[in-house]
Amino acid sequence: MLCWACAGRLPCRGLSLSRTSFSRVHVAPSSSGRGGAQPRPVPLSYKLLDGEAGLPALVFLHGLFGCKTNFNSIAKALAQQTGRRACLHPEFRCQCCPSHLTPQVLTVDARNHGDSPHSPDMSYEHMSQDLQDLLPQLGLVPCVLIGHSMGGKTAMLLALQRPELVERLIAVDISPVETASSSAFPAYIAAMKAIEIPDEVSRSCARKLADEQLSLVIQDIAVRQFLLTNLVEAGSCFVWRVNLDALAQHVDKILAFPVCQEAYPGPTLFLLGGNSNFVHPSHYPEIRRLFPRAQIQTVPNAGHWIHANCPQDFMAAIRGFLT
Repeated sequence: MLCWACAGRLPCRGLSLSRTSFSRVHVAPSSSGRGGAQPRPVPLSYKLLDGEAGLPALVFLHGLFGCKTNFNSIAKALAQQTGRRACLHPEFRCQCCPSHLTPQVLTVDARNHGDSPHSPDMSYEHMSQDLQDLLPQLGLVPCVLIGHSMGGKTAMLLALQRPELVERLIAVDISPVETASSSAFPAYIAAMKAIEIPDEVSRSCARKLADEQLSLVIQDIAVRQFLLTNLVEAGSCFVWRVNLDALAQHVDKILAFPVCQEAYPGPTLFLLGGNSNFVHPSHYPEIRRLFPRAQIQTVPNAGHWIHANCPQDFMAAIRGFLT
């Protein structure tokens, strides 16, 4: 029987970056945030690509069912592509200093995802608080926040709550309204929880069995392959590293967006997939209200996962926004 991890730190095989942090193995205690109490942060797992501390760091936030490795290749490429040449004698405006500075780049596992701790609490207020705790500790504020889907909503709320921490914001195929088009997410969670895999089988066999069972509910093979990145080996059995119980309990919160009154004054890019229906023109008034300096750009032929469908166009859009 397949189980799902309730509190674990699993090894992450990805880019060999300069620094890797792993959180403690534990189940974070519940904090409901009722009565005005501040949500309690959990220690997130992250990877930091070193760069010039004087430049705003690029911080990538993945979407639901994702993890920090989703942005490995893009993070490394953008670190190089968004670097700046630094003149050591600016008062003379000389051309003799060819040094190339690259920004620090951070990829983060959200709570209940990847290698970050599991917690019974799952809301954008909690995920924002996690980052409010982490980013100053790493000395990465103000930063450029780049968030996809759920990560985009987390990034938007953080910018609205603590604008001084965010130099500029990029929301990838998501808006600050309820995400009705992702109503399939509860079905994905239920399908993942229902999977059964016997112990003592090979990884390839486990993936095949899981894929066959998921296909009864999820016809899109690309979606199934994405979900299966969460299937990991733990001893003699396979587990889901995402906290399916917490996601199932709080999926309505994940599809929604908190009510906010104050606007974020910084530059903002809403990057949309041309073939995606996650962001509708009816969302634009709320985008403009909360993000008055917003630009809205569409990547043709891209679906919801723009960075996976059209990585070059995705990076070109980010470079254009940062320059």
